[in-house]
Amino acid sequence: MNWGKYVFGAVVIAALVHLAAIYAMPRVLMNVAMERIGAGGANVWRMSERVTAASRQIVRPSPDFAYSACVFDLSRGPVTISVAPWRDYWSLSLYAANSDNFYVVDDREVRNGAEITLVRRVPEDADDDGATFVVSPSTRGIALIRRLAPTPSAYDDAKAVAAEDVCASAAAPVG
Repeated sequence: MNWGKYVFGAVVIAALVHLAAIYAMPRVLMNVAMERIGAGGANVWRMSERVTAASRQIVRPSPDFAYSACVFDLSRGPVTISVAPWRDYWSLSLYAANSDNFYVVDDREVRNGAEITLVRRVPEDADDDGATFVVSPSTRGIALIRRLAPTPSAYDDAKAVAAEDVCASAAAPVG
């Protein structure tokens, strides 16, 4: 019997299953993360409780940071994301639906907070008024703010500042 064609067929099937898993896994995991973080809707910041040994909303969260997350949804148009200024280290990271990190800004680049307009493509009529457009590779994803807050009082301060952050449809009033 010619086992070669069966072995070859098994290798081809295994390779196809492997490639499908590699393609699908990040998307499935991000979908689960977006469902957990975005419970209650999209384009809204949600601040996590102070990280403890029992915290696991984010894989291996650092207890030195205060985290805010927003599941963004560009299906109805651009989303405005702004980060209120923070006295210590902070960063804004944007993740696409396949888990790719496609944008990061931090306090070293923008000292007084940040404001961006998240879009699928930059509008043709965009004027040069200083607006920062960030093109998202996917319609949905996660925005994550990290603020250095290593003590309970620093966490409380970060929580107060986070109330000023914005993640909202650009068509909606901000405030």
